[in-house]
Amino acid sequence: MGKLRFILASASPRRRELLAKAGFSFETQVANVDEDEDPRGDPKKAVVHNARIKALAVAAKNPDALVLGADTTVALGGRVFNKPADLDEAREMLKTLAGKTHTVYTGVCLANATKGVLVEKIFASRVTFKPLSDATISLYFKIVNPLDKAGAYGIQEGRDLIVEKYDEPLSNIMGLPVEKIRDDIVRLLS
Repeated sequence: MGKLRFILASASPRRRELLAKAGFSFETQVANVDEDEDPRGDPKKAVVHNARIKALAVAAKNPDALVLGADTTVALGGRVFNKPADLDEAREMLKTLAGKTHTVYTGVCLANATKGVLVEKIFASRVTFKPLSDATISLYFKIVNPLDKAGAYGIQEGRDLIVEKYDEPLSNIMGLPVEKIRDDIVRLLS
């Protein structure tokens, strides 16, 4: 039997970019699932759960493929910062994160229905924000659309405005720690 098809179960342009830069050939299919977005829930359990349901939903429709599901969220002090509903909520999120260190969690699930493969992993990175003024937040929002990003920010754009320091790998904070899962993907695609 030859190599499996590889499918990314995500609409995220950042995840597509990271996988492509890592040299993988893949298709994308968006999983239509109801994600766990409880702002008071356990962020580690939520990202793994969300990654799993995305991967399994797409794998069920594509039993001949290795499917990658992923989910990322931001957590600080018992609160989970998912994607903001609007700019007011995005502004409030950045004000809350300002001057503090938070954790970015990414859950990853690799699934193949035919082989019964299910690999789940969680990765965490710490990010420290600079103190942020209203003017800085407004300037940041001119550079970055905060509405499609957990915690209302994307570290790949405008980082110098808001981020003081962060843990590697940067790809985890962007939503897919490709360096950490590369070997699993290569092994499972063979």
